[in-house]
Amino acid sequence: MENIQKFYIKTFGCQMNVYDSQKISDIFYKLGYIKTSSQIKADISLINTCHIRDKAKQKLYSELGKINKIKINRKLKGKKTIVIVAGCTAQAEGEEIFNRAPYVDLIVGSQSYQKLPQLIKKKISHFSRNKLNKTNLSELDFTPKSKFDNLTEEKFLNKVSSYLTIQEGCNKFCRFCVVPYTRGPEYSRPVHDIIAEAKNLVSNETKEIILLGQNVNAYHGYDSNKNEYNLGKLIYELANINGLKRIRYMTAHPKDMHEDLYNAHKDVKQLMPFLHLPAQSGSNKILKSMNRNYSFEEYVKIIEKIKKINPDIAFSSDFIVGYPGETKQDFKKTLDLVDIVKYAQSFSFIYSPRPGTMSYKLKDKITDDEKKERLLILQNKLKSYQEKFNKKFLKKSLDVLFTNFSKKKNYQSLGYSPYMQLVRLQNKKNMKGRIKNLKIIKTFYKSLDAINEI
Repeated sequence: MENIQKFYIKTFGCQMNVYDSQKISDIFYKLGYIKTSSQIKADISLINTCHIRDKAKQKLYSELGKINKIKINRKLKGKKTIVIVAGCTAQAEGEEIFNRAPYVDLIVGSQSYQKLPQLIKKKISHFSRNKLNKTNLSELDFTPKSKFDNLTEEKFLNKVSSYLTIQEGCNKFCRFCVVPYTRGPEYSRPVHDIIAEAKNLVSNETKEIILLGQNVNAYHGYDSNKNEYNLGKLIYELANINGLKRIRYMTAHPKDMHEDLYNAHKDVKQLMPFLHLPAQSGSNKILKSMNRNYSFEEYVKIIEKIKKINPDIAFSSDFIVGYPGETKQDFKKTLDLVDIVKYAQSFSFIYSPRPGTMSYKLKDKITDDEKKERLLILQNKLKSYQEKFNKKFLKKSLDVLFTNFSKKKNYQSLGYSPYMQLVRLQNKKNMKGRIKNLKIIKTFYKSLDAINEI
């Protein structure tokens, strides 16, 4: 296609964006393009964007500025470049991106990347007619079913751990969140499509599948006999796939926990004992203002119930600090929740007002310095519990699934424990794809060092 040969993809944001970027790569492979790690060599340069915080949008325009310089230099050498913005910021900002960055050629929303072949074909036809920058194209259709119906089967995988999106969109309308506006309403993929994709992944050397969804435990899909499956039932079904060693899921919403899912954590050996369950705040006042639809007490009861079913389980969470109206007492309730659950991992951020959300116009009396101070206090507490959790495994053994191997780092194999701890092993033998029971000899805030005793 008109000397378009190589593509480059940069991904910002969540695991679902990583999954989407893989699918976009598959589309490009099918068109006969070759992936490159060099933007300078790329005939197609695509940024898959996030819109969850303002910083993510700022990253987009910073990256676009760099790409434009590359595009100009390539043009001087007689080379054409197609610049594409995809994902959630593309969906939210739309043609405003063209106003700020007119050198962008294509804008593709989070539910429309399956239409890239037609859009690229149109752009190339403009090249052939010397309409280099006169026509910008956008596709912001909001139909996830169409997107999943046109998925390309992956042929360039060989990933030990793979993402698999089973659900998109959100009906919760948390007042701080842009997801309902960038990913649309909840949509669950059919069971047989998920099983087929999972089997394809396992046949291509995948040992672990991480099920993805904006509210993954809100999944309600149907099999070919019109039988309804929730996430718990789907996990039982996936566990029957020969060769699939590990199953994880994220991100779960506390309101969508259900009995089949609780039971799966007890019965399914492939389901790892690690649950990411965002709390966001420990204050009932703030939770209500956020429209989270659960209380501090209800969240703690969920934690206690899962621990009773599976005492081995560990938890992670997301927290927002400095939400409009948060007082020192509200913040203390968040710290109290951390002390109760003792999270093994966590993510925490200062509230970022997003245009279009219900909280965008809320009055905020908290100073930036106060927000930063609260975030530091929270992160120090979270860090202390993560360090304590990791130290529990010192001189003990853990099963590690190795996902990477590097000769450059003294023959280092990297993998993950059942609790999502990064584990390093110095070993000249490539351990990628293997599950090995190893003794932990050092622990750190975010990782563990292991030794192979055999």
